[in-house]
Amino acid sequence: MADILDIDAAVIGAGPAGLMAAEQLAQAGARVVVFDGMAAPARKFLLAGRGGLNLTHSEPLPEFLARYGAAQVRLAPAIEAFPPDALQRWADELGQTTFVGSSGRVFPTAMKASPLLRAWLRRLDAQGVQLRLRHRWTGWDEQGRLRFDTATGAVSVAARATVLALGGASWPRLGSDGGWVPLLAAKGVAIAPLRPANCGFTTTWSALFADKYQGAPLKNIALSFGERTVRGEAVITRDGIEGGAIYALSAPLRDAILATGEARLLIALRPDLAVDDLAARLAKPKGKQSLSTWLRKAVGLTHVGVGLLYEAALAEGRALATLSPSELAALINAVPLRLTGVAPIARAISSAGGIALDEIDGAYMLYRLPGVFAAGEMLDWEAPTGGYLLTACFATGLAAGRGAAKYLGR
Repeated sequence: MADILDIDAAVIGAGPAGLMAAEQLAQAGARVVVFDGMAAPARKFLLAGRGGLNLTHSEPLPEFLARYGAAQVRLAPAIEAFPPDALQRWADELGQTTFVGSSGRVFPTAMKASPLLRAWLRRLDAQGVQLRLRHRWTGWDEQGRLRFDTATGAVSVAARATVLALGGASWPRLGSDGGWVPLLAAKGVAIAPLRPANCGFTTTWSALFADKYQGAPLKNIALSFGERTVRGEAVITRDGIEGGAIYALSAPLRDAILATGEARLLIALRPDLAVDDLAARLAKPKGKQSLSTWLRKAVGLTHVGVGLLYEAALAEGRALATLSPSELAALINAVPLRLTGVAPIARAISSAGGIALDEIDGAYMLYRLPGVFAAGEMLDWEAPTGGYLLTACFATGLAAGRGAAKYLGR
């Protein structure tokens, strides 16, 4: 016979959204247990912290909210209730001061996630929040109790309120594997297919280019797709391209590839120089210099930038040396790259899709499952990197936690 636990509130998922929900419930006086299938909490959060833990962004709130695209209207109340400056104050209360970087991104002074997580877990423990790890949620039993698989057998949990914060499907080895999808779909909850977000893309490089430049950075470039242009950096991979500027365009690029099989990206290698200026520089005699050396010296291209020009000319069946100065100048700031595939969701920074936003009420409770709330990447929204992902996870976790507390009459 399975063990049975009777509690006020169960939070399933020990990432930022789940822990924030647990904190709100505990502050309201509820008995809270957080369950997670992994051996340690917040595994993906800790991984994100290895690069500095970009908590949030300092831009004005209207511009900040616009980063959530079609989900902006639904997410706005939660984020307005816990905006970026409130998140910074929250971190400061945990003894983790923050600073604003040159790009406007906000980081903890420690530049990693582990001190913040340790301080947070200590506070949650002091508030009476219990943490049960290696508990994999498998749905509900015939009595409506939550069911978990553990190393010592099945566990049933009677919870008067439940907050689901199981994440999407990126980085499944860290716990977010989308295994919850069939459990909720069986209850009639509408779920948009989980798709890669903030991801890389594939293309067909020549063997020479791939061998020579995989891992090479493209700095201070501009990428254009459709009517959108972003500035930033990217990295050449063995079979494609990834990086911050790519991630900023990943949603429209992904959707185009899924719809038509390809997307045509334009890369400006010297976006601060006008085409006429580039053409004037390229009109000067190159003397005995090789074409590659001349391009690097005349217009400041990097080795990988020159390599991209050769790739583009090769794809069009032309020799780079035959282009006129004006043609070459135009190519430098509009290198076409045909993307034909999306990197697997397991390698994406985040995922799109999830529980349709019209399946939840203003308190983040599922209409079809009274007393069950959802937060974080389980919901159908996406945002670029830059602090927007974590902010929305914290904010929706807080909203769901408060909603659950109110449901409990707290």
